[in-house]
Amino acid sequence: MDPMAAIRDVFFQECEEQLAELETGLLRMEDGADDPDTVNAVFRAVHSIKGGAGIFSLDALVRFAHVFETSLDGVRSKRISVTPAVMKLLLRAADALADHVRAGREGAVAEPSKTAALVAEFTALNAGPTAASAPPPASAAPAAAATPTPPPEPAPAPAGRVWNIEFKPISSLYAKGNEAALLLRELGALGRVEVELHTESLPSLAEIEPEGAYLSWSARLYSECDETQVRDVFDFVDGDCTLSISLQAPQAAQPAAAEEPPEEFGFEFFPVTADTSESEHANEAAAEAHDHPEHHPAAVGPVEAMAAKAETASAVSATIRVDLDRVDRLIDLVGELVINEAMLSQRVLEAGLARASGVAMALDELEHLTREIQDSVMAIRAQPVRSVFQRMPRLVREVAAQTGKQVRLLTDGEGTEVDKTVIERIADPLTHMIRNAIDHGLESTEKRLAAGKPAEGVVRLTALHRSGRIVLEVSDDGGGINRPRVKAIAVEKGLIAADAQLSDEEIDNLIFLPGFSTAAVVSDISGRGVGMDVVRQSVTALGGRISIASRPGHGSTFTLSLPLTLAVLDGMVVSAAGHTLIIPLGTILETLQPREKDVHALDSELRVLALRGGYVPIVDVGLTLGYSDQPVEATQSVALLVEGEGRTKAVLLVDAIHGQRQVVIKSLEANYRAVPGIAAATVMGDGRVALILDVDAVVSGTRSDAPREPSLLEAR
Repeated sequence: MDPMAAIRDVFFQECEEQLAELETGLLRMEDGADDPDTVNAVFRAVHSIKGGAGIFSLDALVRFAHVFETSLDGVRSKRISVTPAVMKLLLRAADALADHVRAGREGAVAEPSKTAALVAEFTALNAGPTAASAPPPASAAPAAAATPTPPPEPAPAPAGRVWNIEFKPISSLYAKGNEAALLLRELGALGRVEVELHTESLPSLAEIEPEGAYLSWSARLYSECDETQVRDVFDFVDGDCTLSISLQAPQAAQPAAAEEPPEEFGFEFFPVTADTSESEHANEAAAEAHDHPEHHPAAVGPVEAMAAKAETASAVSATIRVDLDRVDRLIDLVGELVINEAMLSQRVLEAGLARASGVAMALDELEHLTREIQDSVMAIRAQPVRSVFQRMPRLVREVAAQTGKQVRLLTDGEGTEVDKTVIERIADPLTHMIRNAIDHGLESTEKRLAAGKPAEGVVRLTALHRSGRIVLEVSDDGGGINRPRVKAIAVEKGLIAADAQLSDEEIDNLIFLPGFSTAAVVSDISGRGVGMDVVRQSVTALGGRISIASRPGHGSTFTLSLPLTLAVLDGMVVSAAGHTLIIPLGTILETLQPREKDVHALDSELRVLALRGGYVPIVDVGLTLGYSDQPVEATQSVALLVEGEGRTKAVLLVDAIHGQRQVVIKSLEANYRAVPGIAAATVMGDGRVALILDVDAVVSGTRSDAPREPSLLEAR
């Protein structure tokens, strides 16, 4: 195995993080943020990618990143103005840089033709200020210019701190694609810099090693910054150079009556110079720093400096990078621990041990500890949805450009955490929904102005936790759903009967039907009738639900409710026709005991329950799953009122409820095959497999005229 393979994998993982940081910074710059922190963060992202790429000989990536970095350096130095045209160029370059990284990961080389135009634009951009600042032609100079003028006197050194910097690169600095000139130029952003080049170590031409490093520099920085800011300039070459940073003692006059410095400082904290006045002044500075440390952040001795360095090192090592397969393996083992703990509890219960016995009490403690371990391990996989949200501004900008609409994206709740598996699978549904909101939801600029709305439409993306689930909302301030048109299109496509009586909610949900589309013309964005159908299928596959709230003329809101994790589930243990089933707890609204006068039969197969002035369909779980061929008496059963997709309610009839339990989800499709009405499976405490009911499939089946799916018994 290639010994560099592991390091290479880490590099590309870091590249993904740097690319995300790059795009976030560019989007902030596009919104008007031109502060040095944002611009420097963007520059460092490109610089870090270029430096790492040099190690792995990714020459095409290094060359393009270098051109990109040079332009960003011009932005940092205010030589290049951040105009809309420049921002478009930088955003396109970020995409091209991502393509180079992707090609490098796959062992390929990005086609130069794809970036040649960008390189040409960057070259012209970088040359622009230089050409503008070039001297005028000699013919245009006045005659008086022939008279020599004395050279300007050097500007006086500004008052304040003076930092002495000794910088000597080693060969690895250049091997990683770094440049000493850029680092020294970056010092200029902190204040006025005087730089001196040292060539004493430069050998003769015959003795020069191509990969050697022979030059060094001395710099004097006039700035009020602290030492941390100076060291940040050389942060990315730490370990690849010899660096010395010292604060020059002030040259101010010695006060007439100088007090002796406190004895506890001594001279070991500060270097003793040959000039007595400078030594005494240093001692006075030490005493003042001791009394007022907030006024002298740089006046610290070696002990304080070592403590600060240790604190920084501690902060750096606060996180570790772990392969995802190891985390998945740990989660699987914890799941097995939960199953074995349930089995042990079952054995103790069957043995008839009293709850107050030592064994039972120890088992209770084990159960609590197991639950804590499980929650902690699940938290390891939890990630903020920020990684998904960061992709959406680019999507909004591209779709807005294609549709010719003015759109602004607002996000809220980016720090909301959810399982990594869920994050990976919600990106596509959100993409479809946002494209749909811009293309179908928002009106054109002319229509918005005519309706008294701002020309710029707003799409809002929100994430929050609610009742143990994650809720994602995509809303717009457009025209809302045109329900008469939606119904007419559904009738035209044969999706519903012409005389169907539908509520507003049912009409809204027609847009999720396969093949449905309100687009008059098929385009790159919409018109093929697959977008929202894919959204519903994806959400349902995650064990989630999607609903719509729309007000004509005011906009629409699509709400996705998803489980926080796909590994564990809080469920209600029930039995139906002698079989144990798990019903997800989040779908259960209440339990009740049906009365005979409330049960009404509409035909030989469909019964409804009168409940609070309305009627709710009854689902015999045992009969539906094929466990029994005879319906049970509703009055002799336990009824569970559940809510499925689109807030559709139904009453599930089961034999008994055995309690609530957190179970480990096992994929039935991966271990057996997909079964209608069943979402997954789990292992119970007695070692038997229990099936987890797909409430959405069962509830939607009560309202569909489609042919009946084969039951579980028939599937066997």
